[in-house]
Amino acid sequence: MEFLLRPWRESDIESVAKHADNKKIADNLRDAFPHPYRYEDAAAYVRSCLNAPEEKQCVRAIEVDGEAVGSIGVFVGEDVCCKSAEIGYWLAEEYWGNGIMSRAIRLLCEEAFARYDLVRIYAEPFAHNVGSKRALEKAGFELEGVLRRSIYKNGKVFDSCIYALLR
Repeated sequence: MEFLLRPWRESDIESVAKHADNKKIADNLRDAFPHPYRYEDAAAYVRSCLNAPEEKQCVRAIEVDGEAVGSIGVFVGEDVCCKSAEIGYWLAEEYWGNGIMSRAIRLLCEEAFARYDLVRIYAEPFAHNVGSKRALEKAGFELEGVLRRSIYKNGKVFDSCIYALLR
């Protein structure tokens, strides 16, 4: 399936509100990603992407058929972690399983390694999120470890994983 990684636009708010309002997405992300996901949440998110300086982060819309159907970003660490960056992402459920996210991860990591002075990009998917782990592995990330009982989500404690891609 064809997709485009591109900078965010104010006109993406409606599409984000539509596609991000999904409990299955929210259940696999940090609590900063709300459910229900309202128009106001989408507006705040898209505007934060538009206003964020790109010296320390690179966040892109994932576009399919002219609509923003997901987001992916790399966030450079600070202090002793300044050579590392965290990658985070989500994709509308109807596009899962099409290889979009693994290709988007690969593309954004290439851009981040070229743009920032990084040696490592890492991700912290929940251990039960098989799709996210598979997308990372397809993009060349390797499992570094499992953080036991490290996540508290929806009243339950879960394991998470650390995956990394090294330059």
